[in-house]
Formats: sequence, structure tokens, C-alpha cells
Amino acid sequence: QVQLAESGGGLVQAGGSLRLSCAGSGSMFSSYGMNWFRQAPGKEREHIAGVSWTGRSTFYADSVKGRFTISRDNAKKMVYLQMNNLEPEDTAVYYCAAEVQAYRYDYWGPGTQVTVSS
Repeated sequence: QVQLAESGGGLVQAGGSLRLSCAGSGSMFSSYGMNWFRQAPGKEREHIAGVSWTGRSTFYADSVKGRFTISRDNAKKMVYLQMNNLEPEDTAVYYCAAEVQAYRYDYWGPGTQVTVSS
């Protein structure tokens, strides 16, 4: 079992930065890939970033590539998403999810709201 909880969301002006954190629990946390998703009102959920269980492999969606950075600290059971040069289009609820097997996301946090104003 894995439990996840996001934090760090808030209101920021365009061009600003935020760092989201995902606190994990459970003995298998370090064995799972970790991912960030986001969903804006009226839009489909978007997979924006992922990191392997070792932390040595990462994935980014084109919409955030070059602006967002995912990282993890298995000793602390934490996953981070550093978001720079934020745009109004980044406004969404952001979720972290554990990837138990390839493309199978079994555990989710409740989400944290990010709002970017012009």
C-alpha cells in the first residue's frame, strides 16, 4: 500500500515559480515510478511528468518540457515538481500518482490547486 499527499499549490503570477511536494508512505514507495498529472476544469487529465524508481530516468510532456523538473528523494519518501515560468494555461489541479507497473497508476493523492494569473 502507498498513500500520497500533495502540497505546495497556490496562486502565482505568470512568469513565477512554485514547487509542489508529494509526501508518500508505505514500504513499497521506493519501488514505484512516480508521476505528476494535472486536470483543468472541462479538460482531460494530462500526464505531465514522471520519474523512475531509481530517479535516473524522467519523462516530460511537451507542454511543460524545459519549464518543469521532477525529482524524488526515496529516503524521505518525497517527490517534487519544480515549476518555473508558469503560464495561465498551467492552471489546474495537480496530482501525484504511483506507477506500480508500466502505465498502471494504482495510488493517487487528493490533488493541490495551482492558479496562475495574468
